[in-house]
Amino acid sequence: MIKSELVSLLSEANPHLYQRDIERIVSTIFDEITTALARGDRVELRGFGAFSVKRRPARTGRNPRTGAPVQVEEKFVPFFKTGKELRERLNGGTDPGEDDDDFGDDEA
Repeated sequence: MIKSELVSLLSEANPHLYQRDIERIVSTIFDEITTALARGDRVELRGFGAFSVKRRPARTGRNPRTGAPVQVEEKFVPFFKTGKELRERLNGGTDPGEDDDDFGDDEA
């Protein structure tokens, strides 16, 4: 799913909102996540997952064509760790709303 498909889906689910407002909301959320990561902060969305930044130290790599050593500079890369609820849904767990009174407890 791309950003425009997300906006369209949200527009269909919320006909009382203008599409331009939904576009602004989605863009603002992504911008805030990006800004927080650029500051080095961690962004956690309960049940969905957490975004963080990992440091990759400088290293000596190899040019795959020539085999010559190449210095690769230190860099920071975004990292995403899925939340428990998302992992469970991806691996055959229940759909949201199917068992509303459970609240995530595994005891029957």
